[in-house]
Amino acid sequence: MAVTHSWTPVPVPVAPAKPKPATVPMLPLSELEFVGCEAVPLTRDEYRRYEGRLEVWDAETGTAWRVRSPTSAAHESPTRGLADLVGRIAAVRGSTIKCYGSTDLRVRDAEGKPRRVMQADDVVYLYPSRPDLVGLVASAAIVVGEHPYPDVVLEVDHTTDVRRGKLRLYESWGFPEVWVEVPEHRAPSRRRNRRAGLTIHLLEGGAYRESPVSRAFPGWHVKEIHTALNEIERSGWTLAVLERVGRILGERDGTGPDDDPMLRSLRDESREEGEARGRAKMAREFLRARGIPCSENLSAGIPDGLPDSVVAAAAAACDSERDFHARLRAHVGSD
Repeated sequence: MAVTHSWTPVPVPVAPAKPKPATVPMLPLSELEFVGCEAVPLTRDEYRRYEGRLEVWDAETGTAWRVRSPTSAAHESPTRGLADLVGRIAAVRGSTIKCYGSTDLRVRDAEGKPRRVMQADDVVYLYPSRPDLVGLVASAAIVVGEHPYPDVVLEVDHTTDVRRGKLRLYESWGFPEVWVEVPEHRAPSRRRNRRAGLTIHLLEGGAYRESPVSRAFPGWHVKEIHTALNEIERSGWTLAVLERVGRILGERDGTGPDDDPMLRSLRDESREEGEARGRAKMAREFLRARGIPCSENLSAGIPDGLPDSVVAAAAAACDSERDFHARLRAHVGSD
């Protein structure tokens, strides 16, 4: 009798297909101008190994544009300052806002290889904990047309002028809001027509328009942002502005300072200190009304957390400051 065997084919694992690069407009380089930059040859292999800073790199021409002037404090200060500013706004709002600093914005070709790269001075995400942003930190770059775009991009024109180059690329790629900051400290190589100040470019109908106020940070005006980015120390005026913007965002999101762990802890500590000072003042008035001398450091001997009624009872019954403290210690010991 013949024996038959049933055979079930084992499925062969199939590697997942690589995501198809998004179709991204590619403006001809002949239409762009990178003021204050020098063009240098940089092949694809050299780009992979390149660790320096650049403004733009293009694979087809094997060319990179980098700033001629060396990196200076006048250029770096606004980008570092932006992280501090939005951090203070985030604390008042009650949830994190992230600045990721100088970041590669990459367009991929049909094979998924870098085709064109532009480096932003800083990028800001208002809600970095969003599920679609969780893997962004581990990415080598923000992939244009595939990753969520930043809520704000900052460009600092210390010795450059992004308006005829990088800004046009941002516009063609659909970035929603770009800030161009020209610092107060003037570089010798800066063009005369580049006056200090901040310009906000908002995308509307596929084109940028200048705006006196941010859309991502409602109520934050260009003059307020420019002043804050150029301060060495935070002025009271700027701190009030940051609080105002943070509260506007918090009202929209249903959050506030008590949702920030550090501010909540500081508020609790301040509240406890205020309550302790209030109890000490009450006890001092009791003792002095009864003609009992008391020292200025009376509060030092009042244990934390005692109800006002216990402190008042001890002050009403004691015959000296020493007895007052003894009665409070006895009450704590009896609990």
